[in-house]
Amino acid sequence: MVSKLFSLGYLGLGVFPVEVEVDISRGLPSVSLIGLLDTSAKESKERVRSGIKNSGYEFPSSRITVNLAPANIKKEGTHFDLAIALGILNSTYQLNCDFSSFFILGELSLEGKVRGIKGVFPMALKAKELNKKLILPKENAYEAGLVKDIEIYPVEFLKEAVAFLTGTIEKKPLKIDMEKVLEEKPNYSVDFSEVKGQVFARRAIEVAVSGMHNILMIGPPGVGKTMLAQRIPTILPDMEFEEILEVTKIYSIAGLLNKENPLIKTRPFRNPHHTSSSVALVGGGTNIRPGEISLAHNGVLFLDELPEFSRDSLEALRQPLEDGWVVISRATRHVKFPSRFLLVAAMNPCPCGYFGSKTKSCHCTGLQIQRYRRKISGPLLDRIDIHIELQDVKWEVLLSQDMKFESSQEIKKRVEKARKIQKERFRNEEIFFNSQMKSKQIKKYCIITQEAEDLLKEAINQFGLSVRAYDKILKVSRTIADLAEKEKIDVECISEAIHYRGLDKNLWL
Repeated sequence: MVSKLFSLGYLGLGVFPVEVEVDISRGLPSVSLIGLLDTSAKESKERVRSGIKNSGYEFPSSRITVNLAPANIKKEGTHFDLAIALGILNSTYQLNCDFSSFFILGELSLEGKVRGIKGVFPMALKAKELNKKLILPKENAYEAGLVKDIEIYPVEFLKEAVAFLTGTIEKKPLKIDMEKVLEEKPNYSVDFSEVKGQVFARRAIEVAVSGMHNILMIGPPGVGKTMLAQRIPTILPDMEFEEILEVTKIYSIAGLLNKENPLIKTRPFRNPHHTSSSVALVGGGTNIRPGEISLAHNGVLFLDELPEFSRDSLEALRQPLEDGWVVISRATRHVKFPSRFLLVAAMNPCPCGYFGSKTKSCHCTGLQIQRYRRKISGPLLDRIDIHIELQDVKWEVLLSQDMKFESSQEIKKRVEKARKIQKERFRNEEIFFNSQMKSKQIKKYCIITQEAEDLLKEAINQFGLSVRAYDKILKVSRTIADLAEKEKIDVECISEAIHYRGLDKNLWL
């Protein structure tokens, strides 16, 4: 007898229905799994065999063929176990029911327990789209319950799933109050008020966040580069519902969701180590998984010690920074992950870190400094709008109890105003932020006063600024004007934007 059940598979962030066909026929006892499965899926036959026996059911001494269709798409993961086990029980008449209205997900332990799996959130969205119910592990119930208008039936054991399908026990669909979940505001453990000094860097970060301008901080160890970067998510506007869904889907596929509180409402902050490979940053692997740049989607990617990253890793960032997507290609498939993030990078001015420091002397040779700085390619620097130098904070500022600095909430209010202006400006465009403007849009929206134009021409002649630098200055000055709620870009805006182009002025490189 052939039994047909339905499950779900995923490829990147895409989810597709999988038909699980189980056939029991005469022949030598064996279990054949077909349908382009990866290793973890092929191993399910041993888990299913033990799970069925240890749940008190009979495992047939016959030839068992399990086909997962469509056969031309690779299936990966352990979540087909439960569907295969139920198919075998149905084909051996130990179970008799209609599976057509369900998608069945779950990994089986050797004792017949249904274990949690990855990727449940996007699978639940797909089940809702196809108007089907879900049977899934109890561990993943809350994650799936975040999707509205779908019937979810969590089970803990194979026997429980059988009892539910046969009507021996009654289960009510799980329901979660999504409105109450969304009412809870993001909670950050850090705040900009904790950062003493570095007024220039704080202002540059505010400008960077307002217009989504990538930023590079240069300074000796201990000046607060990491401390500043860690607090950037606290001044970003709260994520909209669509952004929350996008980020939660990525983390679900990566298996990084918190089982108790799976909905991600805080902006991601990813801080990969400089030894990370290009695959770890961009994504990929044998079973394609999202990398750090996708895990930073709608948030911040912080690359500390930027020149210490391998050349391949840094060059792999160029396309995602330009397009907002990362495409991973294999011989038989192409996977696309979103990667719209704010790049925040930090580096020392030299290998020892103290070139230009007022407190410690540098011991690096000129050749060592030159080699260190050349590790960052020109094309990557092209995609960084703001680069600033941080100096050591004076002890009187650090020890002062009277000096008060702005909180994240105060800065965030100004950022939200500037973002609102940009949203209105680009409502008929295909962009959202000043940093995304192309030549045509720069000409249309970056209208400058005559005095500002004269200052910009003088800067170009004095520092030998390139056309690329000219465009960057106009984009950043447009954001500065938005923060000040100015229609035209004036001298003050241009002057501040020029100060954020230290690398073009050959101050460090």
